Amino acid sequence: MPSTWKDRLTHDEIDALDRMRMTAPSADVFRNCTVILMSNVGRTKASIAKDLGCCTATAERVRGLYRTMGLLGMTPIKPPGRPSRLSQALREPVLQAVQTNPREFGYGFTTWSMARLTEHIRRHCGLRASPSTVRRVLAHEQFSLQRPKHTLQGKRDEKAHAKAKTELHALKKKRCARTQPKRCSFRTKPKSTCTLS
Repeated sequence: MPSTWKDRLTHDEIDALDRMRMTAPSADVFRNCTVILMSNVGRTKASIAKDLGCCTATAERVRGLYRTMGLLGMTPIKPPGRPSRLSQALREPVLQAVQTNPREFGYGFTTWSMARLTEHIRRHCGLRASPSTVRRVLAHEQFSLQRPKHTLQGKRDEKAHAKAKTELHALKKKRCARTQPKRCSFRTKPKSTCTLS
């Protein structure tokens, strides 16, 4: 492949590249636009790479992206990487467990903690995962991870609770009324006087 740029850009293309370069959200976009603009004035891949601090393969790749995609090719696309195999294997057991009351599995508690859920998955499904991995699976499935607020509301007799609360308040008031404040006096030191002779 020749090292010089054979395509000539129009004034509109140069202006669009220059605008994109000046408003670039990242250094990569700035560099890519600069590669194309430098190529347009006849610079070689080697001289562009030397001036911009990248390799000649990068300059060639950017040129190819611009030829095929135009301005869209100037914005780098982050490669997705390998999908986590463990997260896929964990997804179904975690979702099934988190949507089930722990008492149905025979546990003595009613809410899942991350450590308890991780241990349950290890024991019942044979999958070893850290609490942070289980947390990632839950976050990906848009579950809200919050600290539970333990109250007895709904589990107690509300009428009896209200009656006991008023009785306790009345007892506290009677106790305060019975104990009157004592009159106290504090001894103060006499003022010292100093005479000079």
